[in-house]
Amino acid sequence: MNQVIFHLAFPITDIAQAKAYYVDGLGCVAGRENPHALILNLHGHQLVAHITKEPLTPQRGIYPRHFGLVFTVENDWENLLGRAQRKNLLFREEAKHRFVDSPLEHRTFFLEDPFYNLMEFKYYSHPEAIFGTAEYTQIGDTSG
Repeated sequence: MNQVIFHLAFPITDIAQAKAYYVDGLGCVAGRENPHALILNLHGHQLVAHITKEPLTPQRGIYPRHFGLVFTVENDWENLLGRAQRKNLLFREEAKHRFVDSPLEHRTFFLEDPFYNLMEFKYYSHPEAIFGTAEYTQIGDTSG
């Protein structure tokens, strides 16, 4: 099977600040850049941070808009969590377990970048819950 790479573009207001957060903080690898955009490699996926002149405002909650990764190895999730803590990145929601002792059990945390973009990072105890277990209706947090 050919590898498919996810691409996501999102707004920022400062290239240097975005590099500090995403490269130095989150551990992305910087790619091409110009005064208007920065390409980032986030665990093999392409993020493109685009400069905007529009005012950026925080969301009230974590829904509906956020992006992130689902890790298939728990240690990888834990390593990113530890890095985010060591780098003092802003946690929108601290690490927690959701749906404990159910087929949907997973670990999750949310970060917020300096431009109010929200990111969620997950690890599922049961890999089939990533796309399956359709008989269950729980998705996310009811408080978000």
